[in-house]
Amino acid sequence: MERLSDNYYVERVLVGETDSFAPLLERYSKQVFSLIVKIVGSREDAEELAQDVFVKAFGSLSSFRGDSSFSTWIYRIAYNIAISATRKKTREFVPVDEDMLSNVPDDPDETIFGESDADMRIVYLNRALEQLLPEERAMIMLFYKDNKSMEDIALITGLTETNIKTKIFRIRKKLFVLIRSMERI
Repeated sequence: MERLSDNYYVERVLVGETDSFAPLLERYSKQVFSLIVKIVGSREDAEELAQDVFVKAFGSLSSFRGDSSFSTWIYRIAYNIAISATRKKTREFVPVDEDMLSNVPDDPDETIFGESDADMRIVYLNRALEQLLPEERAMIMLFYKDNKSMEDIALITGLTETNIKTKIFRIRKKLFVLIRSMERI
């Protein structure tokens, strides 16, 4: 079966063939859900928010200009909806101050786990990721897990590439501090 482009389906929907939105929904629902669950941390909330994303995308389809790919456009909607949802909930985050970050090596990935065994590395990393702010966790996951480029992350978040590079660098240092503190316990 021939795989038609996202833009083809967008054009079909815009001329009134609303059923043409179904292939886009099918194509991106897992990715959108995955991004949202990484940000909000709850599968149930992510399911509801993913539905909101596609409702908003369908209603805003006429604003899709094609400056970026459809996937980036829908990721941005998902990111914004998920971040908005997390701001409505109060969570406790571990503060990491500038003094703690200044003692971190420039490439914390090289030294982050020290002598920890592989299983504990995963446990520590997951715990540390849970302690990040939702925006920080989303950026790290987009970059490392979803292999999104700095340019794509900038388009998704609305930040500049330089800002994304700086934030990811600082988040990596923050993860280093959080994991080191767990290793000492």
